Amino acid sequence: MKKRKGELLTASYGDIKEKHFDFAVLPWGATEPHNFHLPYLTDALLAYASSLDAIALAEMKGNVRGMVLPPVWLGSQNPGQWNLPFCIHSRYETQFAILKDIVTSLYRQKLRRLVIVNAHGGNSFKNMVRDLAFDFPDFTLVVVNWFAILPQENYFEERDDHAGEMETSVMMYYFPELVFLEKAGNGLSKKFAAQSLNDKVGWLPRDWSKISADTGVGNPLKSSAEKGERYAKDLAVKLSGLFIELVRDGIYLP
Repeated sequence: MKKRKGELLTASYGDIKEKHFDFAVLPWGATEPHNFHLPYLTDALLAYASSLDAIALAEMKGNVRGMVLPPVWLGSQNPGQWNLPFCIHSRYETQFAILKDIVTSLYRQKLRRLVIVNAHGGNSFKNMVRDLAFDFPDFTLVVVNWFAILPQENYFEERDDHAGEMETSVMMYYFPELVFLEKAGNGLSKKFAAQSLNDKVGWLPRDWSKISADTGVGNPLKSSAEKGERYAKDLAVKLSGLFIELVRDGIYLP
């Protein structure tokens, strides 16, 4: 495996011990089916690859140094998913325990900034962040939803909800050896019978077994590495800007 700058997965203590780090990044995904053509760890891989690109840009453009932690692959799943082979459902309590241990470790090492880059729509961190702010009031913990940084319509022809054009295209850019588009289902999905649920008047978790035949929600067949590259590069610019501003400007205006 090739070493990359700012990547804890391949770093040695010798690479790190004499350096100062301004922040850490925690990619967070899930372990779940992504149609027939993408790997189970798609969300973790996308968050991880984008985080590495973004910290490299932040150091080059803003002279701030970050470290990308190994990705967390434990995500919260919907009914109809958790009974599929090797789909792993992680409870709130499990995710919070992991996050608290990471924050506690970084805090003891005098690091005070952590950015979670979350690429799994089923994960929700707001209550965790509030609880940790109570315990660590001088620790900055920011959550980024990878899929919400940029508007999809500026890059892709069809909207992606799960394993569609966006995720597939970016995977084709970063990990072409893991994408088998010729095996992909069409990602057709069913809506709720109650229109109020479709209009988001109310919310409940979708039962995946009732809405999708191939576990996808979104058409991947128009995907391309070129689309993925343009999206990924613009996303890294936005994400690196966040890293720079957190270090340079802090949180609140004076």
